[in-house]
Amino acid sequence: MAKKIQLPDDAPFTEEQKKWLQSFLTQVLSEPEPAAAAGGAPVTILWGSQTGNAEGLAKKTAKALNKAGFTAESIDMAAYDHARLPSEERLLIITSTYGDGEAPDNAQALHEYLGGDQAPKLDKVNFAILALGDTDYPDFCQTGIDFEQFLTAAGAKPLMARVDCDVDFDDLYAQWRKDILAMFGASNAAVEVNVAETGPEPFGKKNPFPSPILKNYNLNGEGSAKETNHIELSLEGSDYDYQAGDALGVFPVNPAEVVDEIIKSLPFDTNDEVPFPDGSEGSLRDALMYHYDIRKITKAFVTKWQARSGSPMLRAIVESGSKEAMDDFCWGRELVDLVVDHPADFADGEEFVGILKKLAPRLYSISSSPNAHPGEVHLTIGIVRYDSNYRSRGGVCSTFFADRAEGVQPGCFVHHNKAFRLPEDKSTDIIMVGPGTGIAPFRAFLEERQVSEATGRNWLFFGDQHAATDYLYQEQIEQFQKDGVLNQLDLAFSRDQADKIYVQTRMLEKGAELWAWLDGGASFYVCGDASRMAKDVDAALHTIAQEHGGLSADEAIAFIKDLRKAKRYNRDVY
Repeated sequence: MAKKIQLPDDAPFTEEQKKWLQSFLTQVLSEPEPAAAAGGAPVTILWGSQTGNAEGLAKKTAKALNKAGFTAESIDMAAYDHARLPSEERLLIITSTYGDGEAPDNAQALHEYLGGDQAPKLDKVNFAILALGDTDYPDFCQTGIDFEQFLTAAGAKPLMARVDCDVDFDDLYAQWRKDILAMFGASNAAVEVNVAETGPEPFGKKNPFPSPILKNYNLNGEGSAKETNHIELSLEGSDYDYQAGDALGVFPVNPAEVVDEIIKSLPFDTNDEVPFPDGSEGSLRDALMYHYDIRKITKAFVTKWQARSGSPMLRAIVESGSKEAMDDFCWGRELVDLVVDHPADFADGEEFVGILKKLAPRLYSISSSPNAHPGEVHLTIGIVRYDSNYRSRGGVCSTFFADRAEGVQPGCFVHHNKAFRLPEDKSTDIIMVGPGTGIAPFRAFLEERQVSEATGRNWLFFGDQHAATDYLYQEQIEQFQKDGVLNQLDLAFSRDQADKIYVQTRMLEKGAELWAWLDGGASFYVCGDASRMAKDVDAALHTIAQEHGGLSADEAIAFIKDLRKAKRYNRDVY
């Protein structure tokens, strides 16, 4: 029997429109379930995720497919049984890329397996790939590209072209999922129908909460070469909840002086309104201040700009095809450099902003426990400043907090990172390695372990340049020691002696004890720089497994892989 759909009395439609829409929705939503058509056909969705985005999309996809009558399974790549691969008739892969084109931690074992000599024949496999990445990095969506090449080489057949998503992936993902459903023959019952809801839209990434800044100050001492701000934001009224290990997304504001210089140098009437990425319109100044990225330039952007510019220099760089020449040009330059030094022709403001990327939010590891600071969220942000091409530059979001945040309520949202969580068993020991701003999530961990009265031991490795000026949160860390929350602390201040000492140096010095903790079931965490520190820490961990665990090189590799699979080796690296 058809279920009658009743629209709210205050729905924004005429009476005639209401009658038609109610009749339409009643008919659509009363169609038979598509289970018979889909036949409960199995679909496996494998996700590789460093910060949780790919995991979230995989679960959404599984939900949509199950609603359409399929038997869809969303599986962590680290937990996937490789022996299943040859029999996967419908395989979807959703994976991110991080660092220098590297696979996420949980995807590394499968990536290595498929890319190695042991990969099986996959003639029966039909697959589709959604790759997440960031066009600001040279190896855009490299992990997705790798998986496509591995699967194709093994005989698997692509269901559709790989879809590569930039940081703003929502629209591309929605289309990809729609195409997948259509390809698998899902009926109309699987089509999502959005009826206008009454009430305000909840706060989140698409509707960021304007968060009042409660505190904002430099943690480094006088004379430090670094500038690290501790920032406290209010979440009162946001309905946000987070856990230690999550991140906060912040929408920054571009520097007004740079925006004004760009506008002053443009060759068209800059008073006309221009479109914003969200579909609304406004002044060109507001567009460049709040909505578009004016800092990062890439090969793709320079190529578009050169097509409109008479610059011989840009033409020579683009036509040379030299990656080195392009990288050298892009480093340390921004949109303002192109506007001023290499003018280009644009008919109007709409055409100009049409080649710009949306200003993306910046993610920061949260440095507070919600149970220790109800209604607040804390961040620990290293302020990035440098000079290049005769200009002073800076990180967009870090300098926003340092220089331009007074009186501003930045838009923010919580980004849940289920891959970086404290152990559920509070008696589990934890080892934390977080030099510099990598201390952020571990301040949150220690606060949470204290509030929750966890019985497991806590060991922190922290380091920076100088103890006198760069010992972040020193007073609180020492109080954790006095309170018995922090059971062991190893410090590494690299420039306080002739020979540089880093956190991995301290790990190797304490190798025997560190191995005993790991062998006894401790969980190991790393936060900070992905390109150097995290790799050095990983190498030290392998060395310790061999020297103090008596393992061979191959056994040490297997041991570390098992730690990852058991979620006892977790990294929040960037």
